[in-house]
This record gives sequence, structure tokens and C-alpha cells, in this order.
Amino acid sequence: MIPVIGFEGKRVLVLGLGRSGLAAARALRAGGAEALCWDDGEAGRARAEEEGFALHDPMRGDAFEDVACLVTSPGIPHLYPTPHRAIAAAYAAGVPVDNDVGLFFRSLGTPEWDRMESPPKVVAVTGSNGKSTTSALIAHVLEAAGIDCHLAGNIGRGVLDIDPPEDGGVVVLELSSYQTELARALTPDIAVFTNLSPDHLDRHGGMGGYFAAKRRLFAEGGPERAVIGVDEIEGQSLAGQMSEGPGDARVIRVASGKVSGPGWDLSIRKGWLSEFRKERQVASIDLRGVPGLPGSHNHQNAACAYGVARALGLAPRVIEDAFQTFEGLPHRSQRVAEIGGVFFVNDSKATNVDAAAKALGAFKRIRWICGGLEKEGGLDGLWEAANSVTKAYVIGREAEAFAMRLGDVPSEVCGDMATAVAKAAAEAEEGETVLLAPAAASFDQYDSFEARGADFIAQVEALPR
Repeated sequence: MIPVIGFEGKRVLVLGLGRSGLAAARALRAGGAEALCWDDGEAGRARAEEEGFALHDPMRGDAFEDVACLVTSPGIPHLYPTPHRAIAAAYAAGVPVDNDVGLFFRSLGTPEWDRMESPPKVVAVTGSNGKSTTSALIAHVLEAAGIDCHLAGNIGRGVLDIDPPEDGGVVVLELSSYQTELARALTPDIAVFTNLSPDHLDRHGGMGGYFAAKRRLFAEGGPERAVIGVDEIEGQSLAGQMSEGPGDARVIRVASGKVSGPGWDLSIRKGWLSEFRKERQVASIDLRGVPGLPGSHNHQNAACAYGVARALGLAPRVIEDAFQTFEGLPHRSQRVAEIGGVFFVNDSKATNVDAAAKALGAFKRIRWICGGLEKEGGLDGLWEAANSVTKAYVIGREAEAFAMRLGDVPSEVCGDMATAVAKAAAEAEEGETVLLAPAAASFDQYDSFEARGADFIAQVEALPR
């Protein structure tokens, strides 16, 4: 646990008592604060009471009297589309609002670090797609190199729930836009921006607000090093803002295609990752045969992880060897089975069009399971990638409407996962891939993309061999 500092003897109200909320309450208590708790759900309040926390209704008339700070869980809106009423009440009372990520950064460094030979470092990863794989891959590479590493944030454990890092250790955080948009302190040593595509636009008031939430990771504290994907204009703009000039090696640019410039650049071309410094190639890795990183989107993730590892001083050969043993993450281009020469791949995490297009681009001759709660922006970004689709099998409550928007892609309305997997498996031929890449959120039929992916796996495992 990372005890929260700065609130000793003060009352702090924690709103939302899921994983991060309860961890924040424990960390506040460990740091000497009086942690008050509230959740709109009865079950959350019961969990807090079981741990000895006092409940404190934020909608009471005097709720924020003598409260030093309101700490809110990431999923609770604080601005768009409408602030939660408790957060609006905190604003009206002039009480600061923060989240567990902000508490983490203000509390991580301690006087003990001054006595360490190599004080710990924090690597923070954000972006629309690939941040989970990139974060996990960074942690895997560091662990393979014998470096003490903690993986936390939007993946793994809550940021305040980890043990304090040791001398020479590294904390790797995956941070969503929900986490970066509100944190009052953001001071990573190395910050990573993978890419940007439309997502969560209602929460951020549009694309500009979404990018602004991501940009805060770089603007608030100024990392010592930035690894930035520059395939989109937003990444190019961010790299320009972080750099003092074309040759500034504090910014490592990651590009799909040829790169040129006097700085530190990483290029991904036809499955090869190449490192350039001052326009000279200094290293390269063939990613095409790495089993845990299939497809160009995973090659970009590998390049971002490579940039972080190189910035931390690891040699290219050490990084390449670690890549070979990375098994990938569940629900992200996860190979589930091979039955009769047909591969079954679970990419339930492909909840938006950009992620689904990248998943489709990783395979040939695809039986595509798609559909769900469609996000803002439609399906226009899918058509080029859909050239590899033999047939689409559409699930979701609005499956018929989703299928109609697939245009010339042959499709069949299946409705549920069991029907889609059974029909795709029955029609698939040797050498084809049955791919779950929904291009939509899961909440019309499932509690999470993990639950959707688990259903896909269960249906594949039930197929006759």
C-alpha cells in the first residue's frame, strides 16, 4: 500500500467504493487521514462499513463542512455530460476534487528515496488503443531483465494498492482518460501516448476534450522522457509541444512507416521495428514471428514498449528476447483454439472502430463476429480492413441495425454469441480465422468486455473437436 500524505488529521470523503475507491480509503487511513466513504449502491456502502469506515452522505446539507478533499472514482462523471450531484456539491462548497491517481503521485516519493542509489521511476501509458498491452509488455520486459516492477492503474492492481517500489524499481501505470482528466498531480518519469481515435466522447464533451484529458499526462508535470505515437495529428502536435527542437532526444517518436529526422525515432514497417538516432539506424527487431504480438497494432505497442525500455537503459537484444516470451493479454488478439485448421481469436477489447480495424488487419480470411452497443462516429473506419472478411456474424440487441451498416460485407444476424460462434465455426474453412472484434461496447448484453470475451471462449471450448 502507498500511504497518502498531506491529509494527516483531516477528513477526506471518498465517493465510489469499487476497487480504486476502497484502496484510496485504506491508503488515506494509513496516512493518518479520517477517510469518510459513500457509494450510491448499498453493496458498496456495506463493504466500507465492514472495513470500519464511517459512511458520510455527500448530499446532506452540511456534508462538506470540514472536509478537506473529495476523492472520486474514475467512472463517476465530474464535468460532462453532467457532474455527479455529489461532485457538483463539492464544487459549490469550494472543496477540491481529486482521484486515486492524483493521490498516488503526491504520495509516492518519500525521504527514504534520498538514500537510494537509484530512486524508483514511474512509467505512465495512455492512448485510445493498445495501452493495456503496451503497459503489460513494458512490465514483462523489465521483469525479464531482473528489474523490480509493479503494474497498476487501469490494469492489474489499484495505484494505491501496490507495495512501495524498491531501490531501482519501476512502477508501470496504465491510465485511461477518465483517470488523467481529473488527477491533480501527474508526474511520471516517462509518459507514453500510443494513439488517438474517437472514444468516450460524451464523457469528454467531444474529441477536443478527449485529447485534452490524455494530454494532461504530459502537460501537468513534464516527464523527463516522452514516447509518442505520431501516426495521428494529435500525436504529432503533442510531440511538437514536448520537444525543444527537431533533435531533442527527450521525445521518442513512434511511426508506422518511414521516419526521418535528427532525433530519436522508432519505425514499424512490414513487421520490422527499427530504431533511428540522428538519422542513423542503430537497431532493428523482426516482430513478424513473435507469437504474443500479432498484427501491425501490436507492432506499434511493441515499439512503444521498446522506447520505454531503451530510455531505461536496456539493450536491444535484452528487449528482443523478452518480446519472444510475452504471451499477450486476455481479450486482446488472444488465440483461443485451433480446430480443424481454423483459428479462433478473442479480441473482445476491440470496443471501438479503430481497434476493430487493427484487429481485422492482423489476419487474413476472417469470419468476423461483431456488434454490440455502437459508439458515436459510426463504422466508417472499418471498410478498408474489412476486405479480409469472408463473412460477418452480428450479435447484440441491435444486431439487425448494425448489420445494415456493414454495407457490402456479407453478414448474418445472429443476435447472441452462442449462435454466432456455432455458425462461424460450421462455415469456416481450413486456414480461416474466426475473430471476435466487436467494434462496439459490450453493455447491451454483458457487464464488461471481459465477460463478452469469456462467453466467446466458453462457446469455442464447447465446439466439437
